[in-house]
Amino acid sequence: MTVTKHELKRGKMSFFIWTGAIAIMLAVCVFLFPEMKGEMEEISDTFSSMGSFTEAFGMDKLSFGTLLGYYAIECGNVLGLGGAMFAALTAAGMLCKEEREKTAEFLLTHPVSRVRIVTEKLCGLLLQIVTLNLIVCVITIGSMTVIGEEILWKELSLLHSAFFLLQVEMAGICFGISAFLRKGSIGIGLGMAGILYLTNIIANITESVEFLKNITPFGYCDGATIIADGALDGGKVAIGMVLCITGIVAAYIKYNKKDMK
Repeated sequence: MTVTKHELKRGKMSFFIWTGAIAIMLAVCVFLFPEMKGEMEEISDTFSSMGSFTEAFGMDKLSFGTLLGYYAIECGNVLGLGGAMFAALTAAGMLCKEEREKTAEFLLTHPVSRVRIVTEKLCGLLLQIVTLNLIVCVITIGSMTVIGEEILWKELSLLHSAFFLLQVEMAGICFGISAFLRKGSIGIGLGMAGILYLTNIIANITESVEFLKNITPFGYCDGATIIADGALDGGKVAIGMVLCITGIVAAYIKYNKKDMK
């Protein structure tokens, strides 16, 4: 697992920055809830009459007056977009960084097959995503315990499971893309996350393009729908995992045949 350890060491600064930023923002949001709780009814009434804006973020189905509703809307956007950006950004550079940094020849001279290199890099990527989500879960549960609010375990678990799958899907797709790249990757990773996030908002607002929710991972991370149904949308998740696996398979095929420079 030498390559995996190297990738974890190489990406530790980015990991700590993204994980710390997401965890701190979630904790701050949760700690703000008791102070705002008394005004939440008024805020919910205001948001409920804002038409398309309300529908875009699911505020027509959830109440800001409950911790779960507040968390799903406010914290969901932080964890959803922040986690997706981290996963996409990290994955998009995984298989092209050696060419970008001119260290490809050094890596490939070792007695390690390209298949093993891809596998170990993928393991390093997934380990970072799993660790980020574990830390975020601990911080979230700890924050909710401190403010003395009831924790609805099932709903909270579903929300975090959805965001974890979102990150895995983004990672799989961008991992595949990284095999086709030679230099740039930051713009592609962040751009992919941003475009898919905006696609979901557009699908929420416009009924004629609602089908777009089937191709964006943010489509199955809608907190309002998850809480209302008490389950994730299996169809959307299945499509997402197929896209994820397709990206990973493409990475193996392309990297194995790639002319490294």
